[in-house]
Amino acid sequence: MRAGRDSNQCLQAFLDDLPDQLCASRIDPVPPRNHNDWSALSPQQPAALFCPRTTQDVAMLLQVANAHQIAVVPQGGLTGLCGGARPIAGGVALSLEKMTGIEEIDTAAATMTVLAGTPLEVVQNAAADAGVYFPLDLGARGSCAIGGNAATNAGGNRVIRYGMMRDLVLGLEVVLADGTVIDATSKLIKNNTGYDLRQMFIGSEGTLGVITRLVLRLYPLPGCTHAALCGLADYGSVLRLLDGARRKLGPTLSAFEVMWPDYWQVACEVPGVRDPLQGQHVFRVLIEAQGTDEDADSDRFNAFLEDMFQASVVEDAVLSQSIADVKAFWGVRDACAEFKATLGPHLAYDVGLPTGQADDFAKDCAVAIEMAVLGARSVYYGHVADGNLHLLAWLPGSDDQPAKALDAAVYATVRKFGGSVSAEHGIGTTKKPYLQYSRSEAEMALMRRIKTALDPNGILNPGKVIDA
Repeated sequence: MRAGRDSNQCLQAFLDDLPDQLCASRIDPVPPRNHNDWSALSPQQPAALFCPRTTQDVAMLLQVANAHQIAVVPQGGLTGLCGGARPIAGGVALSLEKMTGIEEIDTAAATMTVLAGTPLEVVQNAAADAGVYFPLDLGARGSCAIGGNAATNAGGNRVIRYGMMRDLVLGLEVVLADGTVIDATSKLIKNNTGYDLRQMFIGSEGTLGVITRLVLRLYPLPGCTHAALCGLADYGSVLRLLDGARRKLGPTLSAFEVMWPDYWQVACEVPGVRDPLQGQHVFRVLIEAQGTDEDADSDRFNAFLEDMFQASVVEDAVLSQSIADVKAFWGVRDACAEFKATLGPHLAYDVGLPTGQADDFAKDCAVAIEMAVLGARSVYYGHVADGNLHLLAWLPGSDDQPAKALDAAVYATVRKFGGSVSAEHGIGTTKKPYLQYSRSEAEMALMRRIKTALDPNGILNPGKVIDA
């Protein structure tokens, strides 16, 4: 905001300078859903909400906002958990929800060009209809936007095989704070022409530019999927199972999900969730392999499990006999989506750790949480093979969860183990105080320099990730 002018004057001057087509994209009053994302932060109504339909409209909006130094918060599907899309008082929200559509599927290049507001599930289905596969998958698939997936560098269930979102984006179009449109929509995997500009914006959470269009990398549609839910006696067996899966299943290994006993107990209390394994096991592991040949891949998967039984790595296992079985196994892993109904209010954490230390972290973190908040509980589960551990923490019977104390306990333990305070959910505002636990001062200083260079007036999602 310019000196000598209050926020209302700046906002009105901004609105007065907008072209007619942008005024037509304004939604007034602002719907409650645009007051917050899925974080536990309190809602905040923006001063205005715009839903442009074209990149040119986004560029024009940012150009005028930059001239009047009006804060702009980009919004996608609003499924983020860290407050990255939560509006700012006195600022405007820029929703990409009307910029949707599949523009092109190039099966020869194995790419899809798509507008940023398109829901992930629409992208998945369009790829499947064309006989190809877009592998990013997460629980919010029906609501989250593909541009937001890139802005937060989403991970999901199959990172072990296909990588994070930054590995699935070949090119993008992005609008800078001053309205400059950067068209880097290359379809090329091999493109060694100087700085890789797309990677600067992937994971930046809308603080460096607004992603408006993406070129996604596609893969062959899996010809078959095999899964097993395994019971194991200890974490050492989990690591041996992972090593065996990597060696025996090779590139077909698509998921390796580990569930600690505390998580399993709570998951099986969710209505409709059935325990496929009988007997007591310390760890449960869901293994999935996506192959191309039903007979050959089935034989390979079965032989791998037989080896694990003979080596006394696996105590018991249930193998999928159909896609319905695969979905049922994933239903147990994804039961956490229903924990709010069974646990009540709780806090969700997403951290990165060396795979070999995940169990030691879980033990230490549980103690730290209990010491920080008397009576608090926690449960642990996650992708683990890619170093991603999820945990839930809560004080039973409390509607007002002690977030500050729980956050401090969890992230101090992450720091102790040399881990990442965010594996796939981003930083936003909720993890911003703890970014220094995972990044050096030199790294943070470089981030500030990049932010200042690309957004000198600080209008793009101010207060998120890092301050300039």
